[in-house]
Amino acid sequence: MLRASFIVNSRAGKGAGLQAAGIAAQIVGAAGIETTIYVPASEEAAALASQDAVARGVDIVVACGGDGTIHTVLQSVAQTSTLFGVIPTGTGDDNARTLGLPLGDPGAAARVITEWVDSPKTIDLAQVSMPGGEQHWYLGVLSTGFDSSVNERANRLRWPRGQARYLLGILGELRTFSPVPYCVAVDGTTYVDTAMLVSVGNGTSYGGGMRVCPNAVIDDGELDITWLHELSKAKFLRVFPSVYKGTHVTNPAVQMLRGKSVTVAAAGQVAYADGERLGPLPVQVQVVPGALRVLAP
Repeated sequence: MLRASFIVNSRAGKGAGLQAAGIAAQIVGAAGIETTIYVPASEEAAALASQDAVARGVDIVVACGGDGTIHTVLQSVAQTSTLFGVIPTGTGDDNARTLGLPLGDPGAAARVITEWVDSPKTIDLAQVSMPGGEQHWYLGVLSTGFDSSVNERANRLRWPRGQARYLLGILGELRTFSPVPYCVAVDGTTYVDTAMLVSVGNGTSYGGGMRVCPNAVIDDGELDITWLHELSKAKFLRVFPSVYKGTHVTNPAVQMLRGKSVTVAAAGQVAYADGERLGPLPVQVQVVPGALRVLAP
C-alpha cells in the first residue's frame, strides 16, 4: 500500500487548510493510499515533518497550504524519488496555478493526486545559492527590486492579512521606490543597467496571479528573466497592471532573457522566492531539470 503524508498549514486561506486536508485525505484514503495528517506549529516544524516523511520512505508528501507551504516542503522532496502533491488553500496559490491544479476545491485537488499517482510529471526546479553558501529550491518565481520591496513592506504590517496587505505594500512602495543599478549575468553574458525589478522564473507568476514571467515553462530546462528597466512613476503605474495579464512583455522597457544559470546583483536589494524571503543579493540561480516528481495534470 502506498503511503501519503499531508503537511498542513492550518493558518493558510484564513484557516481553511485543516478542513481542506480532512476532505482531501478522505478521498486519497478511499483510493487505497494510507494517509497521515501532520499539522506543524511552525515553518521549522513543517520542514522537519517533511524531512522525516522523506527519510521514512513515504511515497507521497502533500503540501496542504499556499505557496509558502509548497516552498517549505520542496526543500525536502526535491531530487528524491518521493512524489509531491498539493492541496492549494493559500491566498495567492501561484504555484498551484502553474501546475494546473484546481483552486478552492480540495476534493478536486485530491482526485488529481489519486488519478496521477501512477504517472507523475517530472518538472524542473530552480536552486538558489546565497552569498554564505546556503541553498534553497523554488518552483515559481524569484523576485528582486520593486516586488521584493513590496514584500518587505507588507511583512512589516500587522494588519490587514492576505492579499490586502500586499496591496498596501504596493501603494507604499509606489511613493518611495527608486530604480536600482543591477548587474545580471545570464549563462556568462553580463547585463548592466538600472531597473525597477528583475525576476527569475521557473514558473510564471507570483503575488496572486501577477504573470511576471508569462512564457516560463516548468519542464523546458531553462529560466525566464524579466527585466523592467527604469521608468518614471507615471509610466510604471501604466505598465504595472498589465503584469496580471502578462502583456507587459510587449512594453519597450521590458527585456526578456532566458538561460540556465543566472546571477543577480544589486546593492541593498533582497531576494524572495515563492513569496518567501531568502536574503540580500547577490544570488546565483541554476535550473535543475527533472528535480521534482509532481502529481499534476
